[in-house]
This record gives sequence, structure tokens and C-alpha cells, in this order.
Amino acid sequence: MKSLKLVRAKQLVLVDDPEPQPAVDEALVGVSAVGICGSDLHWFDEGGIGDSQLNRPLVLGHEFAGTILSGERRGTRVAVDPAVACGTCRYCLEGRPNLCSRLRFAGHGAQDGGLSARIAWPDRFLFPIPDKLDDADGAMLEPLGVAIHAVRLASLQFGMQVGVYGCGPIGLLIVQLARLSGARQIIATDRLPHRLEAAKNYGATQVFNANDPEVDRAIRSASGGEGVDVAFEAAGDQAAVDTAFNTTRPGTCVVLVGIPPDNRTVFSASTARHKELTIQLCRRMRHTYPAAIDLAVSGKVDLRSLVTGRFPLDSYQEAFAAAERRDGLKIVIEL
Repeated sequence: MKSLKLVRAKQLVLVDDPEPQPAVDEALVGVSAVGICGSDLHWFDEGGIGDSQLNRPLVLGHEFAGTILSGERRGTRVAVDPAVACGTCRYCLEGRPNLCSRLRFAGHGAQDGGLSARIAWPDRFLFPIPDKLDDADGAMLEPLGVAIHAVRLASLQFGMQVGVYGCGPIGLLIVQLARLSGARQIIATDRLPHRLEAAKNYGATQVFNANDPEVDRAIRSASGGEGVDVAFEAAGDQAAVDTAFNTTRPGTCVVLVGIPPDNRTVFSASTARHKELTIQLCRRMRHTYPAAIDLAVSGKVDLRSLVTGRFPLDSYQEAFAAAERRDGLKIVIEL
């Protein structure tokens, strides 16, 4: 079977791999759609992410969907939760499996991911995709889960003013969820005009180009002078972090969702202290697939239009090049 492996930074190779053999608690999944995430680009560009570095050929891909090919659920289309928690450690028992001390995550470290024709995966982490959703929608349930988790961490309330700094797919999903949560104002920033236009289409009330040197002042002015009630940094960019801290009003919350390229996030201690800000970091997601599926099926969140590029597996070089250029919104590889 065909698998796409990262062998070193900037080098992907399509190889023939042996068929995986599912364990007793696993199902064989025929992979059909894989989204290219910003964290996949970290692996591709840097040969690692955070404190995890490439030490063997790695199959990337953690946003994916497919069809079960074995067992009682054979033929069922499923979205794959890429985070396999142990279920028995302290954090799992506390209901926080994203902090599991023994967690395996697809396309990360020692665990191969979804850019392979087939994968064996624990059955309890496979969620049926309703007929109303296509397989690319199923892959998009993972970034939607991250957005749901980030919004839950922020404890959004009706009538809040919200800042979303970085309008890639997760930022745009946060915009949609903020609108659903009853935010009275959603201010969004990005460096790319087409992403700012998408943010407006998804519910942002005002957008600003992050390249504008006066962007922080413009956001404070647009939000009444003091700043927004909660800021989501979703760019993995130091300038977006600075804007988040500079444009929240005192006593509020900054949620850091983006992953910085150098494994370091810096902020002004005096700004954070004087405002007595709550700084909340977002670690992937937890228990979000049922809610994500309901939001997508009901049409309350639009996943379909976020997928702006679809490539076959053989065109992986073009797919990753398009993702690196930030063409469109979400690039999906279809197998």
C-alpha cells in the first residue's frame, strides 16, 4: 500500500508499506481524506515541532477520515480521532485525555498518521460520519474540535467582544463558534486579504490587516477603547501574540492556540500583570467529536467551504506547496 513519509525536513517520499494488521481493539481503516494542518507544515519545514524531532521516516496527517474495512462496523465511514489516550492515567480519569501522559497522536513522534492508504486504529476513536457530510468534512472535524476546545477554555458568554488573531482554518472556525456563542463583536486579523474576506463571510464584524503597524490601536478603538473581552491567538506568530496581549481589556483572557516555529512564546510581563490577564494555552482538544458532528450536520458551522484545494496522493508535492503558500484556506489530500 502507498504511504507518504517525511524522511527529513522538506523531503517527502511516497513508498510501498506492508498492510497494517489491526490489534484486537482496532479496526482497519481505508483512508480517504487528509487535511494538511499547520503542525504538519512545522514537521515538513523544520523536521519537528516543539520538543519533538524527526528521528525516523514519519507518516504525517492527523486530520483524516475513511471507511472501516474490518470487523462489525465494516463499510462505515468514520472520522478518526488522532489522539489515542490510555484511559487509565490521572488526566484521563479526570476527563482531560488531551493531557494523557501516554498519549499517542497520529503523525507525531513515534506514531504514523493518516497519509497512508490504510491504517489500523483503535475502534473507540472512530466516529461515524453522517451521510450529510463528505469525507473531507469528516477530516475537518479535527480542526473544528480544536476550535471547540479553545472556545470552551475561554468560557465565551453572550454579548462579549472577541478578538481572533490569525484566520487560518482554526481561526475561522473560532470566528464561527464565537458568532454562535452570541458575541456582539468579532474582530479578526490576518496578513492575507483572502483570509480576512473569509473571516467577514463567517461572521467577523470587523477585520484588520495584521501588517498594519497601527493594528493594535485600531482594534482597541473598534472595541470601545479598552479592548476585547477575550483574545484568541491562532497564528503561531509572535506579532499575533503581541496583539492579543495589547488589545485585551484588564481582567480578561488570552487563549494561545497557535504553535510558534521556534518553540517559544514571549509576552510583556508588565502588560499581562498590570491587566491581571488570564493566559490560557490550548492543547489540541478533548471530547469534542460528538459536538463537532452535530454542529456540522446542523449547518451551524460551515466546514465544506473551508476546503479550497483537493489533491490526489500522487500530487503531494503540489499539495504541500499550496499549503506552504497559504493558498486558499484548507488543503486536503484525497486517497
